[in-house]
Amino acid sequence: MGESANSAALLLGLSGPSSSGKTTLARLLRDILPNTSILHIDDFYKTDKDIPVNEDGLQDWDCLDSLDLPLLTSTLEYIKEHGRPPTNFISKEDQNEVGESGVSEKTVVQFREEIQHVCGDRAFDSPIVIIDGFLLYSDIPPLSKVTELLDVKLFLHNVTYQTVKRRREARKGYVTLEGFWEDPPGYVDKIVWPNYVKDHKFLFYDGDVEGRLNEEVCKELGIRGMPERGDNQISIQDMLEWALAAVKEDFRQK
Repeated sequence: MGESANSAALLLGLSGPSSSGKTTLARLLRDILPNTSILHIDDFYKTDKDIPVNEDGLQDWDCLDSLDLPLLTSTLEYIKEHGRPPTNFISKEDQNEVGESGVSEKTVVQFREEIQHVCGDRAFDSPIVIIDGFLLYSDIPPLSKVTELLDVKLFLHNVTYQTVKRRREARKGYVTLEGFWEDPPGYVDKIVWPNYVKDHKFLFYDGDVEGRLNEEVCKELGIRGMPERGDNQISIQDMLEWALAAVKEDFRQK
């Protein structure tokens, strides 16, 4: 992993569109990788009253301006220096429902044993903090600073608009700093998907976010995208196996 000599923790970025399986995958990785915790970008939303409102009068929870980016950046810097989040940091994201992962406990145990065999105890001297977020990667300030702080950058891009729409609209809502948010009708089409396209099209050939990743751009930023699948039927176990393979590869390079 891209750990600097004076870094007290390794930051593993896990990004992708809304409802792509990020949080489920993050929690599985936490259960498998020793000395691992999760930092959710949703814990860095601004207060409810400060969330931007678009031209249709809808609060936009899926844009960069909805996040307290200075707080996120300083928190990541703190973790890199101290190996843990600030003592006053409290996560609200863990109050949101995720549901069953679809991966059996037996499989989780097998993966845990495999990682231990490949990497050994010495590989986990530094804690791993998984950064689970819908918006982590950019080549433009100020978000590019967050991208630069991440040691490993995984991108769950193999999720179609139809899948995002179906999954997001099936969710009950989200715990916020000051209450609870439920998407109004049409929110995916008006807010969620357009923002994802706008913020991530630079990572894809011809700006087609359901097409192929631009390998040169991703390589320059150190972003690993999931391998292409013609049928787009990516299971959570597929994602888990891919993410663990990336972790093992990074440890072999140390």
